[in-house]
Amino acid sequence: MSNTVIEKSTVIEIQNIKKHFKDIKAVDGVSLNIQKGELFSILGPNGAGKSTLARLLTTVLTPTSGDATIKGHSIKTGKSSIIKLIGVCPQEIVIYDILTAEENVIFVAQMHDIPFKKAKEKAKTLLEKLDIGGRKIWAKKFSGGMKRRLNLIMALVHEPEILFLDEPTAGLDPQARRIVWDFIRDLKNKGVTIVLMTHDMIEADSLSDHVAIIDHGKIIAQGSPTELKEKHGSENVIEITFSEKEDLNIVKNQCDNISSVNNYNVIGERTLLISFKGGMKNFIEIFQKLILVENINDVETMNFRQNTLEDVFLNLTGRRLRD
Repeated sequence: MSNTVIEKSTVIEIQNIKKHFKDIKAVDGVSLNIQKGELFSILGPNGAGKSTLARLLTTVLTPTSGDATIKGHSIKTGKSSIIKLIGVCPQEIVIYDILTAEENVIFVAQMHDIPFKKAKEKAKTLLEKLDIGGRKIWAKKFSGGMKRRLNLIMALVHEPEILFLDEPTAGLDPQARRIVWDFIRDLKNKGVTIVLMTHDMIEADSLSDHVAIIDHGKIIAQGSPTELKEKHGSENVIEITFSEKEDLNIVKNQCDNISSVNNYNVIGERTLLISFKGGMKNFIEIFQKLILVENINDVETMNFRQNTLEDVFLNLTGRRLRD
């Protein structure tokens, strides 16, 4: 089945929005445009401002200054209109413990004026797609991963035009995460505009049309995953963990003398990340010049890989996303 062709138009426009809590600048002057039908990720570490931005855009919080519009409706004055357009899957799990999964979904569907028969059909279909159908036990007995998937279904049972997902796969095992990723891709292919808040670089890289990287409440870079990796990274990365810090310093001090090395960062006490251009030929050159020098006692581990969005974040901030 071919993907739905989506006319490109701005559906969310964020204009210098700020949210301060006393001395904490949780969101500090964010401006973004999000297009109809795209999957737009806000990528950043815990505490960067992702969830606060999500609460602003879904009208849970009022901005300290600035504004945002969703299909022309201001988050300050158009809350009732916005609520009809959006679905929200928050980071915190919000379900009714003493209802079954199906009852949870039907309850939310009827809150959106969906007739009971249709609500029951939609609940059955969605629960089966996310592999939690047919369970008759109370939701409070579900695993954390099952509760998170149920939370997602409850956010979209009314078929919103715009879906906000705040860390939707947090705590899921790899198999469950893949199920959710495939489900999110299917929603995008059907024309749903998706705003994904995540600290998972693989998730953002795999799913996104566009990524904005946020740190300390500010957007520090944005573009497609490929554009970000080309602009703020290099083609390849060598990650080396040394047995002794002295060995790391020896190698680090030689990096500036190798033309193919674009950047390097020290992680923790004994790990060095070297970003470089070119492929295996340059890797061999770097290996010969850096690792085979005299006075290097021992290398514990060494990985050679393509760069990632985490490398982009590291090059921009000097630290990893998960730090």
